[in-house]
Amino acid sequence: MSEPTPTIYVVDDDEAMRDSLTWLLEGEGYRVACFDSAAAFLKARRDDLRGCLVLDVRMPDMSGLELHEKLDALGSTLPIIFVTGHGDVPMAVGALQRGACDFIEKPFHDEDLLVRIRRALELEAELAARRRQDDAIVHRIGLLTQREREVMALVVAGKLNKQIADQLNISMKTVEAHRARVMEKMGVRTLAELVKVTMTVG
Repeated sequence: MSEPTPTIYVVDDDEAMRDSLTWLLEGEGYRVACFDSAAAFLKARRDDLRGCLVLDVRMPDMSGLELHEKLDALGSTLPIIFVTGHGDVPMAVGALQRGACDFIEKPFHDEDLLVRIRRALELEAELAARRRQDDAIVHRIGLLTQREREVMALVVAGKLNKQIADQLNISMKTVEAHRARVMEKMGVRTLAELVKVTMTVG
């Protein structure tokens, strides 16, 4: 199944700003989707959106900050770049502390925004790659039998084969066989790699 195309989502109630950003971003080769309100974006939002969100702080009905809170509650990982007026800077800084990616103050230079967007897209790509890796690890763990999971937990906890055999009341040879299958199914070659991948997904 192919990955969704990264898109710059612009949410701003100012039509002239939306048109200007669309012209700028499409001129740089980006795919752009514009929304005139936070509610319109929420209605169109899906869990698998890729790209970043360029979000105005001050909008009627639902502000950019309120949209940010709603997206957080929905578990969204889409990086957000806030567009702020001078008086909104303290609010934007607060949003950064709550997980927003960046903010840019009006009026801004096109290149300043483009730099922030490139950085946000790089961050989003890293997060997406990490999610795919985590999903793959969870899938591999799902292939283990109950006994193999028990052996893996004890191996990761630093137990020796003899200690594992005693604790599970099985032979050393059986422990070795389970351990070998765990390594194979988890796609690792060393104990250090096994510890690392199990720590990744808790």
